[in-house]
Amino acid sequence: MDILGKRKIWYSVSGTIIIIGLIFLFINGLNFGIDFNGGTLMEFKFDQSITAEQIRNVLADLKIAEDAKIQHSETSGANGVLIRAQSLSSDDIIKIDDAISAAYPSADMLRTEMVGPTIGKELRLHALLALLVASIAIVIYISFRFEFRFAAVAIITLLHDIFITLGLFAILGKEVNTPFVAALLTIVGYSINDTIVIFDRIRENMKLMHREPFIKQANTAVIETLPRSINTSATTLITILAIYFFGGASIQTFMLALFIGMFAGTYSSIFIASPLLVTWENRLQKN
Repeated sequence: MDILGKRKIWYSVSGTIIIIGLIFLFINGLNFGIDFNGGTLMEFKFDQSITAEQIRNVLADLKIAEDAKIQHSETSGANGVLIRAQSLSSDDIIKIDDAISAAYPSADMLRTEMVGPTIGKELRLHALLALLVASIAIVIYISFRFEFRFAAVAIITLLHDIFITLGLFAILGKEVNTPFVAALLTIVGYSINDTIVIFDRIRENMKLMHREPFIKQANTAVIETLPRSINTSATTLITILAIYFFGGASIQTFMLALFIGMFAGTYSSIFIASPLLVTWENRLQKN
């Protein structure tokens, strides 16, 4: 199989997905949860289908949180409603609960969460710092164990996985919260592990096949590690899907991000990382 000889195809596939995701990111942005934005989150469940407009009419009568964001709650099923508003007092929360219960007696308030705007900003900063520190540690480790070009390609590959995950979350409109950040860090660790396995085999082939062109050394390494990558990823993704569907609503965001990121990570380890090394080597030879 000439996997690396068709690297332009793999670049095109990834580039198209990332560009579409970036368009949605710029147009719609990310659906940041209360963890990052701060404010008050209230979740209600009903025994009938209630529209966001009906809940908004109740809030309008109260003149409380009229600019609140109201949407169906995925964690509570078809009859769940989420209300996201700026910071509300305890009295305001009680008034909203009483008003909704009066209008819809079946209403059951499942949870109320309050996060200050300062804490939300700190969480965003800490999330970015965590990703930055992880990236720097990866560059240092791979540069020490391999070469700097391997480290640079690994970082590009990780950015590929992160952008695809962010883009698909922007397209789907899924909530981005602290479990999502934890999923990104898990994706980084998983993806770099798979990439290093292939890099290690490439390094071995550079010694064993030193008379062969670099593209053949790298292509052979990819083919030799392909069964391992596919089998490991398949079992992992099946487990993630099982937990996503049967593990409870509270971890669905985390598991969805893991599924997208690990699928992208498997793809990038095989079809992006090694091809980028070949492209890098070809440009070095031309210069």
